[in-house]
Amino acid sequence: MDKNQIREVIAKRAALELKDGDVVNLGIGLPTLVPNYLPEGVKVTLQSENGLLGMGPEPEAGKEDKNYTNAGGGLITYFEGASCFDSSMSFSIIRGGHVDVTILGALETDEKGNLANWMIPGKKTPGMGGAMDLIVGAKRVILAMEHTAKGAHKILEKCNLPLTAAGQVNMIITEMGVMEVTDKGLLLTEIHPEFSVEDVQASTGAKLIISENLIKMRS
Repeated sequence: MDKNQIREVIAKRAALELKDGDVVNLGIGLPTLVPNYLPEGVKVTLQSENGLLGMGPEPEAGKEDKNYTNAGGGLITYFEGASCFDSSMSFSIIRGGHVDVTILGALETDEKGNLANWMIPGKKTPGMGGAMDLIVGAKRVILAMEHTAKGAHKILEKCNLPLTAAGQVNMIITEMGVMEVTDKGLLLTEIHPEFSVEDVQASTGAKLIISENLIKMRS
């Protein structure tokens, strides 16, 4: 698979985890593709931590409004009934447990459900942003990420990078399959047909538990 195919596979599968009526926060990058693949009949309300509930897609060329951006600074639209508010209200929504699902990317994650996604020591970083609050405030945390980074493991026994939060990840979705974080480790529940179980394990820095009901990755 090329880069675009990988991103599509991951975003399509992540979209299946969203239910009609969910309030959803999406991390920058790959997770922002998820709304493009929502199943028919499923409508979600997108929350942006810079202060918007009811976020829409990117604006058409020539119809941009610089007053409306997402948390990453990208220009957006909004749906009828959307509301804007300050950061304190936005984070009250997050910290109060009103976000049903957050879908984020990761630099590293591990078998304990830890997440490192905000910095690499020695490299410049804009800061942690709202990720720390989202991970502990959202009812469900899903990682939508490429399985490896230039062949290096991103799914480990224990994260090496500084953590964003500990023990909060519920599910990991990559181009190779779907893993649930359990108290016994990472349970591989779905696998992409282009890969074997051995392929997935070789690309993972933690020992996988293979589900007895392992199925083809849904899309």
